[in-house]
Amino acid sequence: MGTLGSGNHYLEVQVVSTDRIIDQATASAWGITGHDQIVVMVHCGSRGFGHQVASDYLKIFERAMRRYGITVKDQQLACAPFASVEGQDYFAAMNCAANTAFANRQVITHQIREAFAAVFGRPAEELGMELVYDVAHNIAKVERYPEGELVVHRKGSTRALGPGSPELSSRYRATGQPVICGGSMETGSYLLVGTERAVRNTFASTMHGSGRTMPRAQAKKAVRGEQITKQMKQRGILVKAVSMSGLAEEAGFAYKNISEVVEAVDRAGITKTVAELRPIGNIKG
Repeated sequence: MGTLGSGNHYLEVQVVSTDRIIDQATASAWGITGHDQIVVMVHCGSRGFGHQVASDYLKIFERAMRRYGITVKDQQLACAPFASVEGQDYFAAMNCAANTAFANRQVITHQIREAFAAVFGRPAEELGMELVYDVAHNIAKVERYPEGELVVHRKGSTRALGPGSPELSSRYRATGQPVICGGSMETGSYLLVGTERAVRNTFASTMHGSGRTMPRAQAKKAVRGEQITKQMKQRGILVKAVSMSGLAEEAGFAYKNISEVVEAVDRAGITKTVAELRPIGNIKG
């Protein structure tokens, strides 16, 4: 189906029902046909590499800012000029982490195909297990806008390039960029598409998930992982997790209502909704 970037890590098996496809033309162009079609969503990044790069360069930038006469109100916003030695070193290290994340997801995708082929006794190609989109978020990219060439650093967001954007490959140029919006493991996720308005108004950016309503520690105090497993099974959703405490962190009530979040960006014209994806199985890493 598709892949996401860094953050918490999971693999989710989902169903796309025909009645939950909102933009039939775009969905069809991406191979999403409905009829209770099975898709797989992967959310995995560089497994700590990107976080380490950010932590290391926050310290480097904090020292560099004194030399460049830069002040910020929050140390987490420490920075350096892009063309400086520190700025270019960070950009190179960040790209290494992003490449690691892409490699991780490529390996996971291959293993998913192997698993499905083994279970169903048919090659992944016959099963139609084609990649819809693979994207990294929490990443800086050099992009061109009417204002000029800019470094756009997205945190908690992802790109949403509209139809005709020259940065898109020919496969997506007619439709706009696929946007994968992950929800909680209990409520499902959405597939959206970027718009020209996003390019004009938000530097081609939109949210990459529903967002949390409470910290992970608070969620663990509110519910036990075993309870969630039982409740999800009753709703037809199977879940496997490394730990029950980790599972509690991902309880559905710890996240915003994804449908409301998707509706908000749709109304704002930043992205348009393509299809809703209903979970039937989760592996939380």
